[in-house]
Order: sequence, then structure tokens, then C-alpha cells
Amino acid sequence: MPIIVGRRPIYEALKANKKFEKIFVLYGAQSGSIGDILNLARKKNVKVVELGKQKFRDLTRNKATQGIAAIIAERSYSAIEDLFKAASDRNEVPVLLMLDNINDPHNLGALIRSAECMGVHGVIIPKDRSAGLNSAAVKSSAGADAYMKISKVINLARTIDELKEKGFWIVGTSSLAEKTIDDVDVNLPLVLVLGSEGKGMRKLTESKCDFLIKIPLYGKIESLNVSVAGGILMYEIRKRRSHTGITALSSDVTS
Repeated sequence: MPIIVGRRPIYEALKANKKFEKIFVLYGAQSGSIGDILNLARKKNVKVVELGKQKFRDLTRNKATQGIAAIIAERSYSAIEDLFKAASDRNEVPVLLMLDNINDPHNLGALIRSAECMGVHGVIIPKDRSAGLNSAAVKSSAGADAYMKISKVINLARTIDELKEKGFWIVGTSSLAEKTIDDVDVNLPLVLVLGSEGKGMRKLTESKCDFLIKIPLYGKIESLNVSVAGGILMYEIRKRRSHTGITALSSDVTS
């Protein structure tokens, strides 16, 4: 069973009704926000166990825990159709985030957090060559993973082809691109594809994109951390959306 640590991730997972096996608290650490977590856990009938310092360290392997950890049930990933439904339920044109070559769990968690804050309807990650939703990713997401629909797929290129058939436009990112997000009609069903800071997207993934865009940089540093770049682009998409409801194109997305 996976272990998650940290006050915010555990609190948000409880609020989102995730299935818990147990919550473990460091002996004596029951004040402040931990007390609020424990009260919520008791209301939801989640077992709470207090552990001494050494046993708590053995359980958490000296992670930065803020005095609390939890064992949760295995994460169940969403089907792609569930991501479409998330957009339909909110009467919005869908925008999805697809991640390729993101191997750092902290970046994965930060991107999930930004996606949830910016109203993205789902995140797609590959089964291989990708960080998973381990405790580091969950903590970096600050609890956003509890609310975000995440789909894990075997083949990104095939998934892109399927999304195109549903009416999505695929927008990739590259420092060599000539276009920016200003050149994209953000009111269409979109998939924003991000690659790693060093390697970028795989060549096959890049070749499947309808557009490649970049973020103009004005300083001396030549690149942004991928989670920062993703946050900027997702904000720009959200800011520029007309909020006119589901378009004719997106009617195919829910089929």
C-alpha cells in the first residue's frame, strides 16, 4: 500500500473521500492543523495510530512528514472517457495536460497542482518513462491529486491519434518553436503536451502535435523548469478562454 506524508496532502485526500487504511501520527504531534486532520479522520471512521519517534521514522524512511503519514489504497487511474466527462459536467470545452518524459516526481506533483488550480480537466501520463504518483509526487501536488483525474496510458502516440479523432487539437512545447500560446485558438478542445526540461518530448510525440509553441524568455537563463512553464501556459489558456460553454467540436468528445 502506498504511503503519503504531509498535512495538506492527507487533509485533502480525506476531504475527497479517498480510501485510507490507517493514519499514523508522531507521538505528541496532535495540535494545530494535525488536530483538524484527526478530527476529520474520526468523522470518516479512519483508524489513527500514534507512533513513537523511531517507529515513525522506520515507517516513513525519514521523509519530511510534518508529523503525519497515511497508508492509502492503491491509486485507481481514470479512463480517458472520464476526463471528457469532467469537462462535460462543468459545461466547458475540454483542456487536458499530457506529460512525456517527466521523470521527477516533484515536477509531476507540481504540474498536477497547477492543473487543478487552473481548471484543467485531466492529466495523461505514460505507463513507462514517467514518474509515478509516489509519496513525493503526492506531497508536491499539495493534495491536488485527490481531485484531479489522471489517466495512465500505454502509448502516448496512439492516445494522441485517438484524441484527434475526438476533435482535440494537440499543442506541444519546444524552445525551437516559432509560435506562442497567443497564436493558438484556446477555445477549441486542447491537449497541452509538456516534455522534460532537458530532453523535451520524444520525437514521435512531437511529430504528432498540431502546433509547437514556446514561452518567450527575456533574461539570461535559456529555459524554465517544466512545472513553471506548464503553470504559465495553463494560466494563459484559462485566462483567454471565452467560457461560452461546450462547442460543436466538443460534442464528439463525450461520445
